[in-house]
Amino acid sequence: MTATSPTRTPQGVRKDLPADLSASITVFLIAIPLSLGIALATGAPLQAGLVAAAVGGIVAGRLGGAPLQVSGPAAGLTVVTAELIQRYGWRTTCAITVLAGVCQLGLAALRTARSALMVSPAIVHGMLAGIGVTIALAQLHIVLGGTPQSSAVANVLGLPGQLADLHPVALGISALTLVVLLGWPRLPGRAGRALRKVPAPLAAVATATALAALGGLSLPRVDLPSWRSHALPEMPEGPVLGLIAAVLTITLVGSVESLLSAVATDKLIASERGTDNRPPRADLDRELRGQGAANIVSGALGGLPITGVAVRSVANVKSGAASRKSSMLHGFWVLLAAFLLVPLLDLIPLATLAALVMAVGIQMVSITHLRSVTRHREALVYGTTIVAVVLGGVLEGVAVGIAVAVALALHRLARTRITLERLDSGAHRVRARGQLTFLAVPRLSRILNQIPHDTHAVIELDGSFMDHAAYETIQDWQQSHLAHGGSLEVTGRSGQAARINGADPDAGGEAGSPGGADGADGAEGAGAGAGAGGTHKSGRGHDTRHAEAGHQGERSRRAQQRGTHQCCRPWTPWQNHCDHRAPSTRTATAATMAEAAATAAEDGGAQDLSPTPRRRGAGQLASGISAFQRDTAPHVRDELARLAREGQRPSQLFITCADSRLVTSMITASGPGDLFTVRNVGNLVPLPGAESTDDSVAAAIEYAVDVLQVDSITVCGHSGCGAMQALLSSAPGVAMTPLRRWLRHGLPSLARMGSRHHAWARIAGRLPADAVEQLCLTNVVQQLEHLRAHESVARRLAEGTLELHGMYFHVGEAQAYLLSEGEDFFDCRVFDTVGQHA
Repeated sequence: MTATSPTRTPQGVRKDLPADLSASITVFLIAIPLSLGIALATGAPLQAGLVAAAVGGIVAGRLGGAPLQVSGPAAGLTVVTAELIQRYGWRTTCAITVLAGVCQLGLAALRTARSALMVSPAIVHGMLAGIGVTIALAQLHIVLGGTPQSSAVANVLGLPGQLADLHPVALGISALTLVVLLGWPRLPGRAGRALRKVPAPLAAVATATALAALGGLSLPRVDLPSWRSHALPEMPEGPVLGLIAAVLTITLVGSVESLLSAVATDKLIASERGTDNRPPRADLDRELRGQGAANIVSGALGGLPITGVAVRSVANVKSGAASRKSSMLHGFWVLLAAFLLVPLLDLIPLATLAALVMAVGIQMVSITHLRSVTRHREALVYGTTIVAVVLGGVLEGVAVGIAVAVALALHRLARTRITLERLDSGAHRVRARGQLTFLAVPRLSRILNQIPHDTHAVIELDGSFMDHAAYETIQDWQQSHLAHGGSLEVTGRSGQAARINGADPDAGGEAGSPGGADGADGAEGAGAGAGAGGTHKSGRGHDTRHAEAGHQGERSRRAQQRGTHQCCRPWTPWQNHCDHRAPSTRTATAATMAEAAATAAEDGGAQDLSPTPRRRGAGQLASGISAFQRDTAPHVRDELARLAREGQRPSQLFITCADSRLVTSMITASGPGDLFTVRNVGNLVPLPGAESTDDSVAAAIEYAVDVLQVDSITVCGHSGCGAMQALLSSAPGVAMTPLRRWLRHGLPSLARMGSRHHAWARIAGRLPADAVEQLCLTNVVQQLEHLRAHESVARRLAEGTLELHGMYFHVGEAQAYLLSEGEDFFDCRVFDTVGQHA
């Protein structure tokens, strides 16, 4: 769904012009020294930085999709551009810039902009940090009065010699630049507040330049040659594969940096301004198209590669810019300065620009990013990418970072810890923590075979997945262990009973299913069934274990009569009416009937072999009640009696959809007295005072918050929600029915999904599968906003005694997701999985 920006009237445009004019001057004053410094750092003609700044402001500002983003030459492309100039020369580098712009136009036409952001944040931040380290090492030589080497390693090795041959004047000017740059934002008092309106980079360069000029210091300075001798691009010359790699590198790095900057700019706008004076959210495909057009023009005019620049964009937003005119005006001021201020620019010492760019490079190694990747256990990917970029280059570093990220993900998937210990009772306990895949089979088999045959064994499976190889290994060992006189108990997480026999490994089910009384009974029956089979092979009646096996086999058969399919184990009522997969049902029924027929023939009797029809309606209900009274009620009677005496004390209010596939107690592992549940079509929370409001939902909220004093409220949506599908397909003018009147409370969610003024919602690691899933996720976020509008909720939130949570349950994946705090760096509200030990 595409959102349209509000129409701007001529009066609104005129009203915004003073703000855009003021912001453009601020950005211009920052752009001039930075553009010259980046051109110096790359080894390009200094005019190339001014050309890129002007083109980035005018072309990208006009055609781009992020209205307040400012584009131009950026530090992120400095290392790449410097390598290209050293290898191919400046004019060929300009042609490569043009081709990179064409590639960006192609990516925009394919609408791949948001997909390009799905690279791991650890890799992106590691790439930028590696570039920053490389820039800082190179510019440090100029700060010390020398000349940078061709690589980061050479710059490190050359530092001792450079320190032995210091140039005090260059070092002093560079130090002054850094002191002013870092100290300017911290000037105290009323005078400091007034001076801080001047950008710190401009203040630093102006101070150092004035001191060098007034003191008559002998220093290398900016030398802008005549525009008549300005170099334009030529046809690329060199190895075809090398040129292709160069184009792809410029495209990749420039696109990712531009898109990240656009997203960061949107987040800054959202945090600083109300919804009434925000520009439209960034259209990333249009932004990529604008960047491509700007790179084509810049390269054709002999300018540096262009990308979105975070420093200038932040200054643009904080200076009060209201539209894209501020970026375009800043480009126009740069263009004027390039022709009219050449004598003034020629006074700037190169050491000052080097110090400025070195500070930018150091700031690219962000402590905030380091903390973030460490918290998400991706420090290895981050550090490896930095080292690879510094040692090998940007493209090589990104490739290494991706390889390490993939290897780390595979390692986490395959990592399984299997231990064996002997308990005081003489039993042997095997603990398997992690995912049981074929990679763990050798260790699993070795550990299992260390257990003596005639002992009791406890198998604890603490993982979320078991593949076929691991399943067969445990099943084969289990049959052998029981056949040799051993006993076995298989448990899942937290000691809950699990089952190996009867599980469907191809379904990729949980190794240890949670279960109550029925789960325990089923697990025991499963193990006994194997024992009975094994004993039967060795003959009848020669050992007392045969009687026990027969008893256990009877329990196993009783469990099979109730239904032994994997999905039914923990929830007894399901076992009376759940439809299983047709092939497996037919196979099991045929086998059972064949065995029964053989028994009947052997005994000379007749049995009714017709399958029991599935019960419906009252029969199904009565069967379920009967199963509850027989199997579950004895285990929960004491707890329910306690709740009847003491009253309910739920910990949270749980608002979810009426969809029959959502079993709240199942997906939250909750029991009687835990959840105060409200279910309706679409998990909607009507706003207080809304037209055709539903007081039943508001009454439940008030009762839960004020009377029951719940600690949290959760709004839970789910995949394939029929209410959301109805909202998307609704047409105006259709007659109102009770369902349609109720669904009007979901219209704000539909509007939120189509608005650029609100953060998107997505599942961690992927984009929404379709518009229905996008609306299901957005609806959870919107209903949380509606909750905050209820007086009782707002009061408890202000007191800090209530929490709000968003949840999304994917029915087909049997996977629950929780809404994380805040927004991610993609400018999205993210629903993430919950760790096993959360």
